[in-house]
Amino acid sequence: MRLIGPKEIEDIALGAALLGAGGGGDPYIGKLMALGAVKECGPVRLIDPDEVPDEQLCMPIAMMGAPTVLNEKAVNGSEYQEIIRMIEDGMDNKVYAIMPIEAGGVNSMLPIVAAARLGLPLVDVDGMGRAFPELQHVTFTIGGMHATPMALVDEKGNTNYMTTITNKWAERIGRVICMECGGSVSIALYTMTGKMMKEFGVHGIVTRSENLGRAIRHIKDCPEGMTPEEYFLDYTGGHYLFKGKISDVLREVRNGFNFGRVKLEGIGAEKGRQAYVEFQNENLCCVVDGQIKATVPDMICLVDTETFIPVPTDALKYGKRVMVVGLECFHLWRTEAGIDLAGPRYFGLETDYIPVEERCK
Repeated sequence: MRLIGPKEIEDIALGAALLGAGGGGDPYIGKLMALGAVKECGPVRLIDPDEVPDEQLCMPIAMMGAPTVLNEKAVNGSEYQEIIRMIEDGMDNKVYAIMPIEAGGVNSMLPIVAAARLGLPLVDVDGMGRAFPELQHVTFTIGGMHATPMALVDEKGNTNYMTTITNKWAERIGRVICMECGGSVSIALYTMTGKMMKEFGVHGIVTRSENLGRAIRHIKDCPEGMTPEEYFLDYTGGHYLFKGKISDVLREVRNGFNFGRVKLEGIGAEKGRQAYVEFQNENLCCVVDGQIKATVPDMICLVDTETFIPVPTDALKYGKRVMVVGLECFHLWRTEAGIDLAGPRYFGLETDYIPVEERCK
């Protein structure tokens, strides 16, 4: 067990934005909410998955909806008391700890907000090791777990408690409610025992985010003999895909998702080449001169060429210079069940999944 305070929050927000693969919402907004909650309620206890008794309940907290909506429609902070009340009443058991469901942007921060305001520990685990756009895209689905009972609350106080026959149905019904509530809601789902969390969760995700964020903040202090770019790729385990200037961004909000494509004109050694990255909240594929370089479920991340700070999909702007990097996904996503659940063909890409390290050879 250790404490999460303002300094740790700064690093977690930055590192989780990288693991978010362009999605998960604006990390700045989530960071402000987490800093405010910790300042008001005190630091959050971060515990290892093995510190949770097998029979105790862990409750993931997240925001559902299009990340761009949060720029104008934030949470009010009181949602979590209502969410935990619905979950505990429905499951007739107390919640032992809070956990994130994904890494990335605001959804790495809201569990910290909830843990601080509810006075519960935060578990160093999640269900993706990255961010994905739909509720069923978690390792717990691979493990046969149910998304419901699921509790939804909006900032106005509207609530909903549901059970569904499949995790896909939880996504479909939840998305309709989300759209009717203005495009974003706070949710709790996949409430599980400590035993299930340990077996199928991605362990150490909060600590990994914090370490990545600290490394990015100190990128200029890289080891002697290495450039900042070399250090970034070495430390993150990233695979270089492309470097270019954003020449166009096509973006639309549809059915509660941010869909789009960012086009890049090569710079430096890539001058004269072209690339594009398609996204649905998160980046889905990177294509360079007509050749696919990476696809989901591996992470495709755009970072600033000077600072190496991640650039989420809702912050893509004409003229910005970025490096495109591929990160290897959690091993369960590379199983047959993982590829069926969140591989390229699920998102409409006409290609089989090939690991990013093989495509980059």
